[in-house]
Amino acid sequence: MARTSGRSMWIAVPVGVLCAAVVGGLAWLALPLMPTTFAWVGGAVDGSLAPPSSTAAPAADGVPSTCRGLYNDALWASLSLSPDAILTPGTEPPVTTATTLATALAPQVRMTCTWHGADGASISTTVADVATDAGAIAAASLPGEGFACTADGARVHCEKAAGDVVETLDLGGGTWLSSTMTAWQPERYSERVASFVWR
Repeated sequence: MARTSGRSMWIAVPVGVLCAAVVGGLAWLALPLMPTTFAWVGGAVDGSLAPPSSTAAPAADGVPSTCRGLYNDALWASLSLSPDAILTPGTEPPVTTATTLATALAPQVRMTCTWHGADGASISTTVADVATDAGAIAAASLPGEGFACTADGARVHCEKAAGDVVETLDLGGGTWLSSTMTAWQPERYSERVASFVWR
């Protein structure tokens, strides 16, 4: 094959090697995101990813009806793009150390959204129906179990931290919202989720 006039092998070979090295370096940098990308694509294909919050219809009382509806776009992106993040929606009972309160109120679970991350990190958030006086009951009983409770408008917010576990409960208007965060505490998580439950 005839060489193209004006091209030098002394320049073409080093430039080709440099280009291959750049492509290889970019591929190496992208490797940590591959499991998250495959999980996201898999979720999109099998339908386990809910539509964006703007199209996820809330229940008649305005409470989100899907896990996706609990998060604004920024928080959703932060959670879903975290290393090894997997969301498991379900209807399991709330994860809480306030077992006496949970037994007394018997929350009727609408949904439990559990995130599993790297190195055992997890977040479990439950939305449930309870009696309309649940906030007053929580404010009276939870401080004895190590929770700090404050009134937040029409609801009561209680919070407890122990080691790398932070637990929050918000109750008001017949709605229970609880989150237990283990070794994973996104900034203002409970406040941001509550803003989508109590609009």
